[in-house]
Amino acid sequence: MTLIETGFRDLLVIEPRVFEDKRGYFMETYNAKIFHEDGIDQNWVQDNQSRSTYGVIRGLHYQLNPKAQTKLVRVLEGEILDVAVDLRKNSETFGQWYSIELSANNKKQLLIPRGFAHGFSVLSKSATVFYKCDNLYAPEMERSIDIFDKNLRIDWKIESSKTIVSEKDRNNASFLNAVHDF
Repeated sequence: MTLIETGFRDLLVIEPRVFEDKRGYFMETYNAKIFHEDGIDQNWVQDNQSRSTYGVIRGLHYQLNPKAQTKLVRVLEGEILDVAVDLRKNSETFGQWYSIELSANNKKQLLIPRGFAHGFSVLSKSATVFYKCDNLYAPEMERSIDIFDKNLRIDWKIESSKTIVSEKDRNNASFLNAVHDF
């Protein structure tokens, strides 16, 4: 397993070692010892999985302290553009976003620490996304940022006429007006 820095403190791309042969493949997607050796100590308490069709954009979600969440995201089927926005006020990358294509084929994962908003768009016909969280879902602490915020200018790699966004994600706060405590 290789941990790759992204230029955002504590936001890491993880490339698992994949062992392939005529039967298929095997890979280790999480190993507490390896993570610990690299200074990452998470106590995962919740796993989430979603399936979406092409053009769906979910996000940009986060939870306030003390219920903030670290997420370890991977794709089981299809391909997504995964996006993390740095909300940590004292961070050198505050207000900037990072994106990466995660897919069932490339098997990469993104470790998103507390203090980031998270979202993704579906680039394939459909995609199944799986992620671990180190804190339980707390709806009263959940907040969201407008996925089309003009200050962030995120390119979701989906034509605007083909985007599918839930009612919940349609009227979120702008980045400048978002409430966060990181």
